[in-house]
Amino acid sequence: MTGLATAIRTLAVTAAAGLLAVTGAVAAPAPPASAATEPKAPPEFVALASVDRTIVQEMRYTTAHNFVGEPIDGYRQPLCILTRPAAEALHRAQLRLLARGYTLKVYDCYRPQRAVDQFVRWAKDLTDERTKGEFYPDVDKSRLFADGYIAEKSGHSRGSTVDLTIVRLPALPTRAYVPGEKLVECYAPQEERFPDNSVDMGTGYDCFDTLSHTDDPRIQGAQRANRQLLKGVLAEQGFVNLPEEWWHFTFKPEPFPSTFFDFPVARRSVAGR
Repeated sequence: MTGLATAIRTLAVTAAAGLLAVTGAVAAPAPPASAATEPKAPPEFVALASVDRTIVQEMRYTTAHNFVGEPIDGYRQPLCILTRPAAEALHRAQLRLLARGYTLKVYDCYRPQRAVDQFVRWAKDLTDERTKGEFYPDVDKSRLFADGYIAEKSGHSRGSTVDLTIVRLPALPTRAYVPGEKLVECYAPQEERFPDNSVDMGTGYDCFDTLSHTDDPRIQGAQRANRQLLKGVLAEQGFVNLPEEWWHFTFKPEPFPSTFFDFPVARRSVAGR
């Protein structure tokens, strides 16, 4: 068996084990009564795991470790959902990275409009600065809209945008975030900020700072090389990077370039796909 095949098999087993750990060995609880009236994803959407089970999924918005400081509306399960063309393009990029001893890791994929609405409400509440110490230490919260960190619409809601990074194999798990733990600036040296099994990108994920700009000249050496590796591999498969965020990529052409969806992030939304 080749090294690439071994890596794919190992990651598939790891992903399956992780999925079992999340879902458990018992039947899932019955959905709420309102579930029957909730929108479902169009047939063009799929669960990423149905296309590539080797890509690591660390879905931050199902947890309290994000800039809002609590799980986000609409994220029912830690699941990456994308349009099929975007998912298949990620699979092709993953094959190239596996051959080099790396794997992709996604932080966020499709994002319901209700989640974006929660971000907007949070940004307007200037009294809530629970997460400032990590995610926006040098930005006044009153400027989050003006500086472009928060907006009332997100490309993620169209289904072809993904936030992701690279992890060197073997992919060790990231430790769980403990609510209330001491916060460290997202641009601190990698050994000081919240531990992430990602290669060093110069900042953590969702770092509201100009150091997160993909080509910021202050990012040099291995950090810059890591960003360029991610950008280059994804560009080969049709993904366009948002220059202000090294982790943010959109597959082009988008199947839904002007539609913002609001179905929940849940397996039932893409059942059978």
